[in-house]
Amino acid sequence: MKNFINKLLVYHSLIYKLFLYIGTVILVVYLFPKGGQFKYEFQKGKPWQYENYYAPFDFAVQKSSEEIEKEKEQIKAASKQFFQYNEDIVLNVKSIISEKLLQTLSKSQLRNSEKKNIIRASEDLINKIYEYGYIGASDEQIVKNIYITIRKGNILQDIELHKLFKSSEIVSFINSNIKSQAYSEDEKTILIAIFNELKPNVSFDKNLTTKVLQENLNEISYAKGLVSENERIILKGDIVEGENLNKLNSLKNEFESQIWSKTNYYWIVFGYSVLVALAFLMLLLFLRKYRLDIYENSNKVTFIFFNVVLIILLITLIVKYDSKYIYVAPIVILPLVLKAFFDARLGLFTHVLTVLLLGFIVSNSFEFIFLQIIAGIVTILTISELYKRANLFISVLKITFVYFISYSAFSIIQEGNANNLDWDKFIYFALNGIATLFVLPLMYIFERMFGLVSDESLKELSNTNSKLLRELAEKAPGTFQHSLQVANLAEASANEIHANSMLVRAGALYHDIGKMDNPMYFTENQSTFVNPHHELTPKDSAQIIINHIIKGVELAKKHHLPDRIIDFIRTHHGTSLVYYFYKKEEELNGGEVNADYFRYPGPIPFSKETAILMMCDAVEAASKSIKEPSAQAFDDLVEKIVNKQMEDGQFMNANITFKELQTIKKVLKKKLKNIYHIRIEYPE
Repeated sequence: MKNFINKLLVYHSLIYKLFLYIGTVILVVYLFPKGGQFKYEFQKGKPWQYENYYAPFDFAVQKSSEEIEKEKEQIKAASKQFFQYNEDIVLNVKSIISEKLLQTLSKSQLRNSEKKNIIRASEDLINKIYEYGYIGASDEQIVKNIYITIRKGNILQDIELHKLFKSSEIVSFINSNIKSQAYSEDEKTILIAIFNELKPNVSFDKNLTTKVLQENLNEISYAKGLVSENERIILKGDIVEGENLNKLNSLKNEFESQIWSKTNYYWIVFGYSVLVALAFLMLLLFLRKYRLDIYENSNKVTFIFFNVVLIILLITLIVKYDSKYIYVAPIVILPLVLKAFFDARLGLFTHVLTVLLLGFIVSNSFEFIFLQIIAGIVTILTISELYKRANLFISVLKITFVYFISYSAFSIIQEGNANNLDWDKFIYFALNGIATLFVLPLMYIFERMFGLVSDESLKELSNTNSKLLRELAEKAPGTFQHSLQVANLAEASANEIHANSMLVRAGALYHDIGKMDNPMYFTENQSTFVNPHHELTPKDSAQIIINHIIKGVELAKKHHLPDRIIDFIRTHHGTSLVYYFYKKEEELNGGEVNADYFRYPGPIPFSKETAILMMCDAVEAASKSIKEPSAQAFDDLVEKIVNKQMEDGQFMNANITFKELQTIKKVLKKKLKNIYHIRIEYPE
C-alpha cells in the first residue's frame, strides 16, 4: 500500500494529465452533434469532383431558404385581417343619444311632429353608421387590404373597407343627410350636437389575426419533390447549382438529421471520440516536444484545455440557437490569449486544432475553417505588446478587414459575381471585432483563475510607484537603486536574445525585496563607517545574506506577486556560494569548511529570463568593487563572473545557448562602460 501511494505521488502530474485528457475528450464529444455526417464536400458553382452519385435512399427535396421566405411573404400579404364588431358600444351609443334627445326636446318649443322627425332621423343615421361599423383612426392605420373580415360574435363576414365609416367621414355624412331633408335650423342644431356622442365600435383583433396567420404559415410545405432510391442526383464534373444543389443539400440535411439506431449512435460517438482524442493528443505531444516547461505545469495545461473547450462550447451554443451567428463568435481570442501568456507558435497550433474540431459542428465547414485559420494567422502576426490598447485596436481592425476580404472572395467564387453578397455577414464580422476587444478583461479573469501573468500585469508590476517598490526604496534605498540598474541591464540583454524583456525587468525589480528585513546587513545600504557584520561570525553573516531569498519569497507571497516573479527571487543566486564569508571562514578554520552552510538553497535558473537576471545581478554588484573603472576591467569582470557561473552549472536548466551567452556578455560590457563613463573635469 505504501509503495502504491509513493508511486501515486511520483506520477501524480502524469495521472492528472491523463484524467484531464480523458475528461476533456468526453466533454467535447458530448457537445458535438450526434447525427450523421455527409461524406462529400461540395460548393455552389464548383464541379462535382466525385463519381456519379445516386440516391442511397428515398428522400424529399427541400425548398431553399429563399423559396420558403418568399412563400411566407406571399402568405403574409394575402392573410386576412380580422376586426371585432362591438355590439355593446352600439347599444350604449343609442341609449346615450336617445336620453340626450329626450332631455333636449323636452326643453324645446318644437311641435310634436318635429320632435318625432328628429327622433326618427337620428335612429336612421345611427343604423346607417353602425350597419357595417365605425372604425377608429388608430385601427384604420393598421388596415392594409381592400377586404377585411368582421367578427360579430361567432359570425365572420368579409366586407370591403370602404363600407366602414371612418372618423373623417362622419361629419360630412351627417351634414349631407341633414341638408337632404327639410329640417328647420333648430332641428339641424339638435341633430349635429347629438352626433358628437358617436364612438367607433370596430377594432383590430390582433390575437385572431396572428393566430390565423400562424396557422397558414405552419401549413407551408418545406418539400417540393421526391427523389427515389438509386435515382441519379449528379454526374461527375457537373456544376453544383440549381436543382443539383437543392438535391445535394436536401440529402446532406437528411443524413445529418435522421434518427439513428443505437448501433449507429454508438459508432458515431466512437468515431468522434477517436478524432477528438487524436486532436488533443497532438496538442499534448506538441507541448511535450517543444514547450516542456508548459507540459510539466499541470495548471498551464489545464488553462490551455479550458480555453479550447470554452471556444467549442461557445460555437455549439450559437449553432443550437441560430447557426447564422457563428461569425459573431470571437474565436481569435484563443490564439490571442495563448500568445499573450505563452508564445505565438503554441497559440497558432492550438487555434488550428480547435478550428478543425469546430468543422464537425458548423455548416459550410470548409469556408468556416479557411476564414478562421486565416484570421488566426493574422492575429498571431499583428498582435504585439497587447498591453498597449492602440495596438490591440489596430490589430482587431486588420483581423476584421481580413474577414471581409476572405468572405467576399468566397461569395464571388460561389455566386460567380459580387451582386449576391450577404451584407449581414459584414455586420457579424464587425460585431466579432468588437467582441475581440473584450480580451483584456478576460485575460484579467484568467490571471486570477489560473495564476498566470500577462504583459498587462507585468507593466503594472514594473511601475516603481507600486506599494512594495516604494517600501523597498524607503527601507533599503541602496538595494532599490541596485534593482533599477539590474533591471536596465537585464531588459537590454533580453531584447538582444529575443527573450521576454518585460518579464525579466519585473523580476529584476523585485528580486531583492527580501533585503528589506535587514537592509543594513547588505553593503549597498551601509554607510562608510558602519558594518554590522564586524560583530558576527562568517557563518551567521552568511545565513543573514542567504535568508534574503527566503524572506523575499515570503514577502512576495504576502503581497500576492505572481509565481513567475517569485521564480526570479528564488533563482537569482541559484546554488552559488556566499563567497566572501566562505573565504573568511576558510581563513579562520585553516581551510576546513562545510561549503553547504554557505550555499544558497536554489533552485538554479530554469529559463532564459532567470539566467539573464543571475548574470546581471552578479555583474552589477561586482562592478561597484572596481576601484579604477576601465574598459578592460569591465570586460575582465563580465567574463570572469559569467564563466564562473557556467562552470558551476548554474545554467544547466536554463535552455540558453552559448551564442546567447556571448551576446549577453557583449551587452553587459557595453552597458557597464556607459554607466561608468569618465567625465571631463570642469573648471572651478
